[in-house]
Amino acid sequence: MFKKKIAYIGSLSLIGMITTEFGVIGILPQIASHYHINISTAGLLLSAYAITVAIAGPFMTMFTSGINRKTLMAVTMLIFLLTGIVSCFAPPFWLLMLVRILPAFLHPVLVSNAVAAATSSADKKRAYQMMAIVMAGIGIATITTVPFATYIAGVFNNWQLSFMVQASISLVVLLAIIILLPSMPVKEKKSYGSQLKILTKPTFLVSAFFSFFMIGGLFSTYSYFADYLSKVNHMNTRTIGLMLLLFGCSGVLGNFLAGKLLTQDITKTTAAFLMGLLIICIPIYYSGTMSFFTVLLIGVWGFLQTPCFLTAQAYMIETAPEAPEFANSLAISFGNLGISFGTAIGGVFINNYGVQSTPWVMFVFCSVALMMMMFKKLIEKHACKKS
Repeated sequence: MFKKKIAYIGSLSLIGMITTEFGVIGILPQIASHYHINISTAGLLLSAYAITVAIAGPFMTMFTSGINRKTLMAVTMLIFLLTGIVSCFAPPFWLLMLVRILPAFLHPVLVSNAVAAATSSADKKRAYQMMAIVMAGIGIATITTVPFATYIAGVFNNWQLSFMVQASISLVVLLAIIILLPSMPVKEKKSYGSQLKILTKPTFLVSAFFSFFMIGGLFSTYSYFADYLSKVNHMNTRTIGLMLLLFGCSGVLGNFLAGKLLTQDITKTTAAFLMGLLIICIPIYYSGTMSFFTVLLIGVWGFLQTPCFLTAQAYMIETAPEAPEFANSLAISFGNLGISFGTAIGGVFINNYGVQSTPWVMFVFCSVALMMMMFKKLIEKHACKKS
């Protein structure tokens, strides 16, 4: 029960983090209008955050690996809170970009420590279940806080209110960490050399590229979710908020199922959700004007996409059990590098072919991710023959 308490607080911290990272997705069209920029430029608010996580994440996690986990989580949420408050005042675009980037430096530190705290003394089967509870914060945020922030911004026609919601949630999470989370000093700090050694493992590197392409594929389309539903499916802002809610609800169900399946077979579970995403790209492209089919499609899309954060991390960590925290931070970094690259490529295709082209970008990215899984399998078979 004690470990579950830590896992639930870890999940809450991810809700605050994801609200800050992805809360901007639903208001990108309004931000673009306010600053008189195109949608792909506004998308930099997401991709710049992601690229910062990708570059700084592993180093920040390694350098802070000896610090009390409660302290790190509290400091991280404080920074999220302060930058959210600044964003509420609609500062110049360069300043808005800056305060988006600052919390990104500690983003992977928060996730790595939340997962490590919840799984550190659990056996393998329980560890994945605890990880699923923590990672469920991603899906819960997409159910509640992310669509709520978008909905409020739409109702009052004021995108700054979205950042106000984000700041409020960060405050709640900060107080929960301070009041409810026990002190968690790190018992044994691993040497930098032992952590960096996993970068010499071919299977780990291939799994990292898998994560990059899969997450990149998701966000080549999902980053422009609001714009896609508006221009292709002809939905208004309030309806888009409801669709984000549906996407998140089905995502939590998918995440729960993935957490159960990962305890049985990580590779098959990861492949199954990836194949589902590959298939769904086609009906997304042909979805057209809003209908019952469109709503059902969004629900299935959320069910398949949300667990990919969990499966990608489990897929990478499995190849580096000797340094799980560092492997976890690298999983986050490669995933966010994928977010940045996928968002950028999606923006390029939008500028040249329109937002309706993005599902095909996702299809190509996910196809390459599937190839990475096959390549990893070949490496493992070759290693078995040599031994």
